Amino acid sequence: MALAERILEDQKGAMRAGDEPRRDALRLLRSAIGYAEIDAGHTLSDEETLAVIARQVKQVRESIEGFQQGGRQDLVAKAEQELAVLQGYLPQQLSAAEVAAEARKAIAEVGAQGPRDMGKVMGVLMPRLKGRAEGREVSATVGRLLASGAGGKGT
Repeated sequence: MALAERILEDQKGAMRAGDEPRRDALRLLRSAIGYAEIDAGHTLSDEETLAVIARQVKQVRESIEGFQQGGRQDLVAKAEQELAVLQGYLPQQLSAAEVAAEARKAIAEVGAQGPRDMGKVMGVLMPRLKGRAEGREVSATVGRLLASGAGGKGT
């Protein structure tokens, strides 16, 4: 079953069960997928659908930060429920140690010598980690490793 079909079935199940937070999160996700299909001009593949989900996760995280700054705990709680639903469709996220190990491999692969080589490392690393690690976390890890000596002997 395609990922988009699974999301539709899960939405139907949430509607039957009366699970409003899950239903609403899946409706928003299906809407985003629909807009992406219109933009692409074709039905999305599972990989393209995962990219849409990752974008939605990023948006929800940004919303949570904004709600926290605004002191809106009611909206934070709702957005966190939505985030939990969305994350259930993403592949298992890598741990910080796994991200660092992959970053060290990429640093060695491109022969990075310092922070100025960050673009080269990120260019190689991000396609490998797509959907499995947040770009902000990867960037911070690579920056730390390059600043500590390009081989990433430390963490």
